[in-house]
Amino acid sequence: MYDGKTFQSTANSDNGQVSSATIFHYHQQDRIVWAEYAGGSIVRGTLIATVRDDNSLDMRYQHVDTEGKLMTGQCDSKPETLNDGRLRMHEKWQWTSGDGSKGESTIEEVKS
Repeated sequence: MYDGKTFQSTANSDNGQVSSATIFHYHQQDRIVWAEYAGGSIVRGTLIATVRDDNSLDMRYQHVDTEGKLMTGQCDSKPETLNDGRLRMHEKWQWTSGDGSKGESTIEEVKS
């Protein structure tokens, strides 16, 4: 379901670091999903997730930002299939580094 898909951020809480300049490249093998991401204030990031029965993702992420800080967090990501067949992911996340604050974001599949 996720393998080979590319996503771009379309919305994020003010306390998040992902922006519309951030691009995610997803991979999947069985019930494991992983991705690399970068762009905007994120120099390099990775995430790993397990796929639940409803195709939502139980995710952990880590990245280094442009200030050189290592940031980590956890995320619950729920898929929505758009009319054109692309995926939109609705995410509720929390930092496990820094201030531990929570937020919400949305990413959408980019068709090449």
